[in-house]
Amino acid sequence: MASSIPPLDERALREQLQRVGYLADADLATTVWLAQKLQRPLLIEGDAGVGKTALATALAAAQGAELVRLQCFEGLDLAQAAYEWNYGRQLMAIRLHEGRGDAVRESDVFARDFLLERPLLKAISQRGPCVLLIDEIDRADEAFEAFLLEVLADYQITVPEIGTIRAQHIPQVILTSNGTRELSDALRRRCLYHYLDYPTVAREVAIVKTAVPEADTRLVEECVQFVQRLRHEDLAKTPGIAETLDWVRALHQLNQHTLPDDMAVLLTTLGCLLKTREDRFLLTGERALQLVEGRRTVGVAEKADTVIAGP
Repeated sequence: MASSIPPLDERALREQLQRVGYLADADLATTVWLAQKLQRPLLIEGDAGVGKTALATALAAAQGAELVRLQCFEGLDLAQAAYEWNYGRQLMAIRLHEGRGDAVRESDVFARDFLLERPLLKAISQRGPCVLLIDEIDRADEAFEAFLLEVLADYQITVPEIGTIRAQHIPQVILTSNGTRELSDALRRRCLYHYLDYPTVAREVAIVKTAVPEADTRLVEECVQFVQRLRHEDLAKTPGIAETLDWVRALHQLNQHTLPDDMAVLLTTLGCLLKTREDRFLLTGERALQLVEGRRTVGVAEKADTVIAGP
């Protein structure tokens, strides 16, 4: 089996991703490149919103590959992930044979043409470059992981009625996990691994400038600094890069060139960043002003020290 992704060095791969708007650091680009060279799946862990899914999308766009996505969830089974039989078409074939007075053989209804391709079978059936995104694998059951190991080990799927279907071209496999449960050791051993953290201020500014070039540079920088500070708050859902982009776009649409001085105006746009009722009520106008100015919350111990040290 040949790899479906053309060979590149890690620097060229990083430049390709940058051309389609994904700014990968050197460590991430090197890990993706090694996964391609070694023909191994890549497991990427990290908080929601750090760009795990976007990496697979950008990789497919950068290399002209077909993107096949399998969204995982609890109860995901073989029929939803790999294949199922087209029962309606099989029934029509049976009636057609019966109408002609022919005996119906197993091969007449259990053939490749009667299979409905789901993401895993679709990915290994591609005749050209393919990126297979297995998104949020931690949401699937451990039983599904066991089945997935066969696909990742030999890039093949066994269909009892017709045999084993093997990939002609090996897809680039990206698995993402938000860490909601521990993955099996067998799955981790099969993959290369990278932990994707929230970007630094400089890198997030660069990402936002690339994605929203029409926004003022000062607005972008102030928004990113605000979000970076906001991520240190005790939030139920920490805003990711996608939320930063939404917020910058919203403020730009409101003709803001910097963060608004009026906290009432700023608070009306925080629906772009804060996605739970608790988080929204946690961030008051006073606390928002402190984040804009880069001030920390004064803790109980600090207040006590102030009282003791006071006049």
